[in-house]
Amino acid sequence: MNPPLLFTVFIVVFLLAGIRIIFEYKRALKFRFGKYVGTLRPGFRWVIPLIETIQIVDIRVITVNIVSQEVMTEDNVPCSIDGVVFFKVIDPEMAVLEVEEYQFAISQLSQAALRDVCGKVELDTILSNREEMGKNIKAIVELETKEWGIEIIDVKIKDIQLPENMKRMMANQAEAERSRRARIILAQAEEQAAGALLQAGKQIDKSPSAIKLRLYQTLSNIAAEKNSTILFPFPEEVLPRLNKED
Repeated sequence: MNPPLLFTVFIVVFLLAGIRIIFEYKRALKFRFGKYVGTLRPGFRWVIPLIETIQIVDIRVITVNIVSQEVMTEDNVPCSIDGVVFFKVIDPEMAVLEVEEYQFAISQLSQAALRDVCGKVELDTILSNREEMGKNIKAIVELETKEWGIEIIDVKIKDIQLPENMKRMMANQAEAERSRRARIILAQAEEQAAGALLQAGKQIDKSPSAIKLRLYQTLSNIAAEKNSTILFPFPEEVLPRLNKED
């Protein structure tokens, strides 16, 4: 083969082998003979083949699941809790040079923080204050990840698995609470109804005509059925009347 042609082919292949395309949502750390020399911005880039290498870092918000953890709460209730961590790489250089496999490190740190936070509170607190538990876990995790050039966006507790006997006890407790509220509401309704009847009775007592009208209305309601006989134990004249001077 013609040496100039061979040399030309080699140069072309050499140049093509060094072409790199960096996307907008990524950064590339460049190493020369294993030594960090700079960070490549998005766009068309070229590195020296065999001499320079790059490591890609995604700077978008990344989601890492917290594997379900067996936790013993402060009131000695065993439960399984899992969650999710949202984080973002702020400094790609520190994320690569300061920690190995930062995603795995964040996952392990989050699991330890979840067990630590949830193990210091009672079950009712975990169930009712998930947001607060997530903030406490976030505070512990971001304390470590600041040195890695990583920002923790948020930590959420997704699911809490309880033992079956605990679920039954909580269901019984909720049912008893609903029954208590229903009885209180019924008692309050009876109290209000009794008060209304008392006021109505006092109002009727002020006027004998009102008593007669109430009597006639009651008779009308009874007579609507047309299947009963009505007997008066006393004549109408014995009903109270107002004096003429009144």
